[in-house]
Amino acid sequence: MTKPDHIRIFDTTLRDGEQSPGASMTHGEKLELAALMEDMGVDVIEAGFPAASEGDFASVSEIARRSKEAIICGLSRSTEKDIARCGEAVRNAARPRIHTFISTSPVHMKHKLQMGPNAVLEAVGRSVAQARNLVDDVEWSAEDATRTEFDFLCKCIDVAIQSGATTINIPDTVGYSHPDEYGALFRRLIETIPNSDKVIWSAHCHNDLGLAVANSISAVANGARQVECAINGLGERAGNAALEEVVMALRVRSDTLPYTTNVKSEYLSRASAMLSRITGFPVQYNKAIVGKNAFAHESGIHQDGMLKNSETYEIMKPEDVGVAKTSLVMGKLSGRHAFRDKLESLGYVLEQDALNDAFKRFKALADKKKHVFDDDIVALVDDQLAEDGERAMFKRLRVVAGTEGPQTAEIDLVMDGEDKFAIARGNGPVDAVFNAIRSLIPHAGKLDLYQVHAVTGGTDAQATVSVRLNDADGFMATGRASDPDTLVASAKAYLHAVNKLENRKAKRRAA
Repeated sequence: MTKPDHIRIFDTTLRDGEQSPGASMTHGEKLELAALMEDMGVDVIEAGFPAASEGDFASVSEIARRSKEAIICGLSRSTEKDIARCGEAVRNAARPRIHTFISTSPVHMKHKLQMGPNAVLEAVGRSVAQARNLVDDVEWSAEDATRTEFDFLCKCIDVAIQSGATTINIPDTVGYSHPDEYGALFRRLIETIPNSDKVIWSAHCHNDLGLAVANSISAVANGARQVECAINGLGERAGNAALEEVVMALRVRSDTLPYTTNVKSEYLSRASAMLSRITGFPVQYNKAIVGKNAFAHESGIHQDGMLKNSETYEIMKPEDVGVAKTSLVMGKLSGRHAFRDKLESLGYVLEQDALNDAFKRFKALADKKKHVFDDDIVALVDDQLAEDGERAMFKRLRVVAGTEGPQTAEIDLVMDGEDKFAIARGNGPVDAVFNAIRSLIPHAGKLDLYQVHAVTGGTDAQATVSVRLNDADGFMATGRASDPDTLVASAKAYLHAVNKLENRKAKRRAA
């Protein structure tokens, strides 16, 4: 059991978050993100759905093997095969958990499960008992709990507790509830269920009505001691409760919400940026806590207040969430020592070779831009890290564009250690660039997303390009890159996506 005022943070970015269309992650990316979550102090990492695929099983198993203190959790349906597979995946974790679920609402039981109430109750008891025989920590969830008849929900929870569940999750699966209603449900369940004090109560809220974080906070105020959330609010449909918002709401409003978490909040900005790089999903500028404008002030009235006292318009310190207090402007005269200090302040500690490579890239960028901002450096280093292990590397690009045409791209790549050259035409400069890369690396990927946004302000701002490819075999890959030249960023992002796509297909063939 946990302390009465401690809230467990359960991160489902790697499971529910990855179910968001286009958010699929590679094995290595999952390991990287899980390591950061554990460093950040996340209590429970839901690493995946082991029975869903061999890739998910491998990721959950490896995350479990590498874990130190965090509870590593796998999701499982209520079938015997799923639970056994999940138990096998998490068994090497320092603290393993099986999370099993079944739908309990009338609409789900009738149309999805095609099961009656008695059959569902039997499945609850059987699945929880099987999971408890494999691990000591079992979480049970009533899918679509907020649309479930109260008396039947109580019966299911009672059976789950008697069968050995240690955590009871009450999900607002379709984002249907509102704060007063959701909080009252927790309070009523805890008052009604026998042995309710023997388990941890958990909230899992979706954001279909924009109320996921508010509902989660209401659940905490009414007895929940675990909140299930995701970095950047990633998740199916409108997403999950945003981890960074839940953590900072509890921290900033400790006067009326006297609860604590283990999350080191200074990691929040870094985690947000890492997930955005991995998935290619940009964080909206006005996103609470981690958005680019969360600590920006342009209004003259606001600026005047900030100069006098930052508390006039900021309810938290930017450094509390890992954002630099001031934006130190770096330029072409900045030295290696200053660059290394800047990287460390942004959360990057690079080996000497990687630092040297990053410094060269920084100098090249500084020659193109008058000012190099923190966001520029983050994008530069993330691009460098993304290139590790890729078969084809970008070297040079020349593009002919404009009204005269034809739009043509010449590109040089380094493939398997050898220089390769291609030239291609296209319906516009970006199409020409992509056609040139495709001629060197033929693939069946269809361009599903092409998105451009500026990393920083000004006409010399770096462009960040996100590309997503899908092919007929069900493979998907996302690439992201930044450069002051939008076409160069486009080429790098497309190349990253192609590399990932081909690597995944090669691994499937090898298996």
